Amino acid sequence: MDGFGARHNPAANLIGRDPEIQRLRRFVDRIAEGAGEALLLAGDPGVGKTSLLDQAAALATGSGIRLLRATGSQFEADISYAALHQLLHPCLDEAPRLSPMLAGALNVALGLGEGAPPAQLLVASAVLELLRAAADKQPLLLVVDDLPWLDRASALVLGMVARRLTGLPVGLVAACRTGEPSFFDVGNLPVVYVNPLSEEAATELLTSRYPVMTPRVRRRLLHASLGNPLALLELPVSLGDLTTAAGTLPAALPLSHRLQTVFASRVRALPSQVVELLLLAALDGTGDLRLVRAIDADRGGGGLYAAERSGLVSADESSERLTFRHPLIQSAIVELSTSEQRRRAHAELAARLADRPERHAWHLGEATEEPDEKVAALLKEVAIANLRRGDSVGAVTQLLRAAQLSPLGKGRSGRLAEAAYLGSLVTGDLRDAPRLLEQARLADPGPGDLLSVAGARAFHLLHGDGDVDTAHRVLITAIQDHDGSRDAGDIVVIEVLYTLLMVCFFGGRADLWPPLHSAVERLRPRPPELLVILSHAFGDPARLSPQMLARADAAVASLGHEVSSARIIRTGIAVAYLDRLSRCREALQRVIQHGREGGAVSSAIEALFLLGQDAFHTGRWDEAQELIDEGLHLCEAHGYDLLTWPGRLTDALLAAARGDFRKATDTARDMDAWAAPRRAGIIGAYACHIRGLAALGQADFETAFRNAAAVSPPGTLSPYAPHALWVFHDLIEAAVHTGRGADAAAHVAAARACRLDRLSPRLRLVVLAAAAITGPRTDTTALEQAIAEPGNDRWPFDLARIQLTYGAYLRRAKRTPDARLHLASASQTFHRLGAIPWAERADRELRATGVSHAGTATGLASLTPQQRQIAHLAAAGHTNKEIAARLFLSPRTVSTHLYQVFPKLGIASRAALRDALADPSDSM
Repeated sequence: MDGFGARHNPAANLIGRDPEIQRLRRFVDRIAEGAGEALLLAGDPGVGKTSLLDQAAALATGSGIRLLRATGSQFEADISYAALHQLLHPCLDEAPRLSPMLAGALNVALGLGEGAPPAQLLVASAVLELLRAAADKQPLLLVVDDLPWLDRASALVLGMVARRLTGLPVGLVAACRTGEPSFFDVGNLPVVYVNPLSEEAATELLTSRYPVMTPRVRRRLLHASLGNPLALLELPVSLGDLTTAAGTLPAALPLSHRLQTVFASRVRALPSQVVELLLLAALDGTGDLRLVRAIDADRGGGGLYAAERSGLVSADESSERLTFRHPLIQSAIVELSTSEQRRRAHAELAARLADRPERHAWHLGEATEEPDEKVAALLKEVAIANLRRGDSVGAVTQLLRAAQLSPLGKGRSGRLAEAAYLGSLVTGDLRDAPRLLEQARLADPGPGDLLSVAGARAFHLLHGDGDVDTAHRVLITAIQDHDGSRDAGDIVVIEVLYTLLMVCFFGGRADLWPPLHSAVERLRPRPPELLVILSHAFGDPARLSPQMLARADAAVASLGHEVSSARIIRTGIAVAYLDRLSRCREALQRVIQHGREGGAVSSAIEALFLLGQDAFHTGRWDEAQELIDEGLHLCEAHGYDLLTWPGRLTDALLAAARGDFRKATDTARDMDAWAAPRRAGIIGAYACHIRGLAALGQADFETAFRNAAAVSPPGTLSPYAPHALWVFHDLIEAAVHTGRGADAAAHVAAARACRLDRLSPRLRLVVLAAAAITGPRTDTTALEQAIAEPGNDRWPFDLARIQLTYGAYLRRAKRTPDARLHLASASQTFHRLGAIPWAERADRELRATGVSHAGTATGLASLTPQQRQIAHLAAAGHTNKEIAARLFLSPRTVSTHLYQVFPKLGIASRAALRDALADPSDSM
């Protein structure tokens, strides 16, 4: 028997099986109509045939159809008519209604009477008459599982019966394995082939049953199961705690008893020399047909042919690849071997692959049982090489194995610490780091803090506890004490400096940065280019030299060929305040996809937040919300408290811009409460930014000014305060509205002194606009040129705010036609974005020019297609969570859309949606 889904609840929803269930529903309906037929379900073991039989049974029961069931059994395969007796037993009380000849034949066949063995055709006729008699009272469905295990007599008789059900209210549905022989004569009976689940359905099934599984493990199991539902549900049981831990998974996944039964049966029937060859192929894991062929030839040949003939593998001569019919066959072969057999196989593979360093080192490590410094050092070299080329997950696996093979002392301690540090960076799971660090301490209990240990401790302090000052002190001390801290080729030194850079950024204080710059400048022969760019462009972008800006642009231009998630993220971070994230989109999307597929989760989180920031600044607000929601979910799942704040910043800015002021200010309050005791200054700047934008939306310009000035005082762009670039516009706007013309002019002068306008087109727009409105008289010519400059529509929110300010000025200056032009444009942009508070201000200004309406659609016509969908579902009584699941959105996104829908429809609550949507002109 195979399948998935609980037998005690056969009607439970089956994921990814809608077409098959619809076919079964039509089949059952025909039985109820008196047009019985037979239907076969065919598919691989474990693919879900039994669950579909259960679904057919549930459908039949719900339609008032009586069930008769039988399951083939290996232990009864030699007992004639055993399955037939099992199937017909519930309706044998109808046997007296048969003719004496048919009743006698049936009784003898089922062992209920004595006599000469009846002909099988006679028994088949008796069964048909019995079913006809039973169906007079109630339609029947015969459900037969595991056809290949039916005894020969039952299989032959049921094959005859299956083709003679036409015109009877009787149906037969049976399941068999594809390619396995059976005595049941399939003939021309209709067959439904049950294929493996699609990747989407397999992911849904695995996530629904094991929601806390780490993405990396989930991806591995999806790859190993190939959509087989039994494997998807059983593999996590075998793995136990490994499904939620950051540790590496075994090369061959352990199989449960059910999976062993399914996948190992054919292996056990093979000759030992063939199994040995398959073991070597399984442990090699690359599908290198030339290697397997060479091994087979050295053993006398014939083994590869026998393996192919068994159906377990196939050899593609054109691509020189050997493929196992299912990945779990590899696991079954490995599990059937002993540890000694596996070590011998790895040793042979290592010898044959001496010219391929990575594979040679890995197999040598697996063949080694006792600590061996040479092997451990070789594995570490391979790990570092993999890390440099972007295979960070493989690098951590190799470092952990190197640590296991290292003798006690600094070697093992250092490698364990490196695995803890790099593992935290790569897997996105901080939970394993403390355990590995404790193992590192026990491996070398002597004095002194290894740089790798310090890096891991600081990373955990920063991202787990947010302890900026302690993390900074740990790193600076370790760097000063480390003899090799000047070596630019030492990857641990470089990673520690990257961690120190992030500590400095989150600390948000100028005094944290000088030790970092000193350490970077001391690197020999020269520091890594990206580290230099990041330390200047991200730390103090306002003072970036033209040469460093050009180097940053060159780094962005090279992203198309970059394979390292870490380098892509660091490049994106370096140019975030320079408004160049749009140029990084494709590379950042690759990082996100890699994280979804089990790669570097922490990098995926940062990529989601960077793209969310870009989407906010470039006016793609719905997309921004979805990106941020996904990133915040991952932060919660993996314990990244610190990384939530950049995501929550964009989330709160969206809320403030759209008028959800309570949510925005609540987030700012949470930021202050978290940041203050940890002295995480940048988080405090985030909170000021949010409060300032929310105040601007409410025309509370005094509060807006105080918050923008708290990030960087008017008249200066504080050193190492990069967020001053993002609140520059807010400070100018608030200063102008509160009569602080001198402060606004001083701030423009500071921007001019730093040549802020050369950093990006957005900054050029806001600096030019600020300069135009802060002089003794508004420089309308300069402002018109700034607004009309090509490409400024890439920053719709900034541009519309400038047009609103300028349009209001023009109205007061009695230049009504010009005012209307700019105010109408601003109003349309704000309405499109859903920036309701600003849209209302623009509309009021427009009305003051004599325009009776803003020129934008209202009511049902103003809703986007997605908003209309959401509104209709909400009106029908669906919750936000239900709507989100149906439309593949987050509940937060649904809530945001509804918040925008209510004012467009002129209502204040969900209860009023039904009436507001009841418009004859509306059509969905």
